[in-house]
Amino acid sequence: MTAANPAPVRVVSFGYGHGDAPAAHLTLDLRHHFPGAGADPEMRGRTIIRQTGGRRGILGTPGLRTLLAATVRAVRAYDSGPYNRAIVVAVGGGRIRAVVAAEALARRLRRRGHDVLVEHHPAAR
Repeated sequence: MTAANPAPVRVVSFGYGHGDAPAAHLTLDLRHHFPGAGADPEMRGRTIIRQTGGRRGILGTPGLRTLLAATVRAVRAYDSGPYNRAIVVAVGGGRIRAVVAAEALARRLRRRGHDVLVEHHPAAR
C-alpha cells in the first residue's frame, strides 16, 4: 500500500450500553477517560453533532485530540500492509461523545486521502 492509494476506512460509532462493540481492527473506548455528555448538565438531552457547542466541548476534552491523532497513525500503520482492504475503526462511548469523535476522526482521515464511510449505530444517534 502506498500513500498515493490509501485504504478505505469505515468508522463506526456505537454506545456500549446498547449491545456489543462491532467487529473492528481498532476500537476506541471513550467511556473511562473522556467524560460523556452526562457529566455536563448543559449537554444532557442534546441531539448530537448539529450542536456546535457540544461538539467543541467534547473535542476540547483533554487528551481526545491526541487519541484521534494516534488513531490516524494506527490506521496508517494498518495501511502499510500489502493489501488494499478496508480498515474498520469502532468508536464507543455513548450518544454524543462517540458520534462527535467518529466524525472528527473521519475528517482527519479524509484529509490524508482515505475514502471514509461513517456509520452511527442507532443507539449512538
